Amino acid sequence: KIKGLNDLSFLFIPFFQWILCPKNTIKSEVVKNTTKNKQMKGMVSMAKVIAICNQKGGVGKTVTTVNLGIGLAQAEKKVLLVDMDAQASLTLSLGYQPEQIEMTIAHIMGQYMSDNDIKSNVSKSILHHNEKVDLLPSNIELSGLEAALVNTMSRETVLRNSLKVLRDKYDYIIVDCSPSLGMLTINSLAFADTVLIPVQAQYLSIKGLEQLIRTISRVKIHINRKLDISGILITMANMRTNYSKELVTLLHQNYDGKLHIFKEYIPMSIKAAEISAEGTSIYIHDKNGKVAKAYEALVQEVLTWQK
Repeated sequence: KIKGLNDLSFLFIPFFQWILCPKNTIKSEVVKNTTKNKQMKGMVSMAKVIAICNQKGGVGKTVTTVNLGIGLAQAEKKVLLVDMDAQASLTLSLGYQPEQIEMTIAHIMGQYMSDNDIKSNVSKSILHHNEKVDLLPSNIELSGLEAALVNTMSRETVLRNSLKVLRDKYDYIIVDCSPSLGMLTINSLAFADTVLIPVQAQYLSIKGLEQLIRTISRVKIHINRKLDISGILITMANMRTNYSKELVTLLHQNYDGKLHIFKEYIPMSIKAAEISAEGTSIYIHDKNGKVAKAYEALVQEVLTWQK
């Protein structure tokens, strides 16, 4: 046994059984709602918004955003990636230099907060990556905008209102959240349909889940009633060690039937870390590697949500 693992029992509380995960699984709810929508004639198809969220840094949020998004694009889906981190990790990971970009997500949100017309500016801000995904980039200006949000009316929904003009133009919008539970993350959750939580197979990463789940539940109650958790994605797992095996087993023992845990975990690999410097996806950098195969399986699982 790993010292301290028994202390994780506080995570497995029943409140998210009713507030986040009703008796039917999230996937079945998505299928039911999608089928219902398809039966309604004249309905415009709206993008499914996925927030990749964990307040702990270094758990694989950006790598997951890049490879899930590009994997969906390879499946002929139209995908927009949104960088909601002032550190601009997603923007950098796709090969762009944030300090050289004038039109960013901060600019769009700022224009909305100033009651300016943003339709033309939104389209001008979108970058087109050569792996068939679009990007709304970020830079350090986003940190200043977060401070300005404090005094803004309906501050929690600025992102949702700023980007609503794009929802009928994409199949998926994937938001790379900042590593915090501040106002930028609240905006991302208010905009999202579902949350995917990357969790590194380490004790501290798992222990931080309680606060994140409580934040998601509060957003669902007060701001975004349709918000759900699509599941926990185990990342950077070294299943050759007893440490990782025990943590993964613990997650399954306590979350199965309450929160979905994605079947495929993302293995520990230096190749996954290298792609950020390359500005490409894992499918180009190491297309036959174990990380690429794991993300391909994740993409297939996400695609089943709408079947």
